[in-house]
Amino acid sequence: MPFDALGLSPKFAPLYKKHNFALPTPIQALAIPAVMSGRDVIASAETGSGKTAAFLLPIITKLLDEKKTGGTRVLVLVPTRELALQVESVAKQFGKPLGVTSFPVYGGVGYVPQEEALKGGADIIIATPGRLLDHHQQHHTRFEKLSFLVLDEADRMLDMGFYPDVRRIVSALPKKRQTLLFSATISEGVARLAHQLLHEPVRVSAQHEQPTVLPVGITHAIYPVRQERKTDLLLHLLAQAKMPSVLIFTRTKHRAERLARRLLQEGYGVGLLHGDRTQGQRVAALEGFRRGKFQLLVATDIAARGLDVEKISHVINYDLPATPEDYIHRVGRTARMQTKGDAFSLVSLQELGQLSDIEMALGEALPRVMLPDFDGGEMAFVSRLKKEPPKSQEPFGRVNRPRPRRLR
Repeated sequence: MPFDALGLSPKFAPLYKKHNFALPTPIQALAIPAVMSGRDVIASAETGSGKTAAFLLPIITKLLDEKKTGGTRVLVLVPTRELALQVESVAKQFGKPLGVTSFPVYGGVGYVPQEEALKGGADIIIATPGRLLDHHQQHHTRFEKLSFLVLDEADRMLDMGFYPDVRRIVSALPKKRQTLLFSATISEGVARLAHQLLHEPVRVSAQHEQPTVLPVGITHAIYPVRQERKTDLLLHLLAQAKMPSVLIFTRTKHRAERLARRLLQEGYGVGLLHGDRTQGQRVAALEGFRRGKFQLLVATDIAARGLDVEKISHVINYDLPATPEDYIHRVGRTARMQTKGDAFSLVSLQELGQLSDIEMALGEALPRVMLPDFDGGEMAFVSRLKKEPPKSQEPFGRVNRPRPRRLR
């Protein structure tokens, strides 16, 4: 079913092609008609399934049919600054060309531009709860004419302790509105929140029945390696294949810092993302990676859930995650929207327990690739699920390195 069969504005037609929107994803095909009906909606969909467009496209369609009210008409609440920027990006792609204004509101940056957008009545405000409450208490908000409330990634908002803030914000909004709740999982807490805030909602779901199902386009590979040689192996892999956009996960922020510095010394363009980075540094890293300025983004698990960057060609687990669920969320950053991608894991003997747990959860053995120059003690790496010896590959060739760059 094409987008133009979903009742959306015909003015979107040239924008679909410009932003590579071919056919609706499952959640878009289900949620867009529900939102267009005017009913409250509870939608369950995985991160990376296209859910942002699933609520923004019908909302913008409705805004185009209304007169400007002089105040904010749409409030999208999100749990993190990164998600606020991602939602804002889609809002600009489809709203700005049609005269619909939007602005992100989050902590760690100056108040004045946000205050101006709120007082000026930007049509769509995308906000984290804490910073929005700060503005509301200073009487910067204009929600009298608000028509739409969206709770995006509601499960994460509850996990992060935002329930009291969300309740306070909602109490200041008009009761006559359309409310949409999007969540990767519908936990007991999310269901309770929906019961409190939504009226006779339509329920839609594009979730896989099994939470351990991964996108079919991912090619997995396990590279056994001694702990002290992980960086050498990573450099070897980066040199031997075309990897235009690589997300690299480490276990700790200190390892992320150390690895990013080494990659910079080798001449790669590198962004760095972890909890101790300033807001400006985080935005610069994400935007640089998204726009192709940085080939590599080194991150801790702060980036695993909700990171929305198109066309990530490779996810590399420099360190295996602690749980199978985290593995799924990490590698799910590639092969999105029916594309293909690679997930490489550099696994030391100390991580065999984690590897076994991941394979047990997935119900299959992940392919081993042994490189002759990197002895990882391969006999210990035969999967418990499939007793096969690891594959071997010839050494890869070298390539010329670009000049070193500064860390952003």
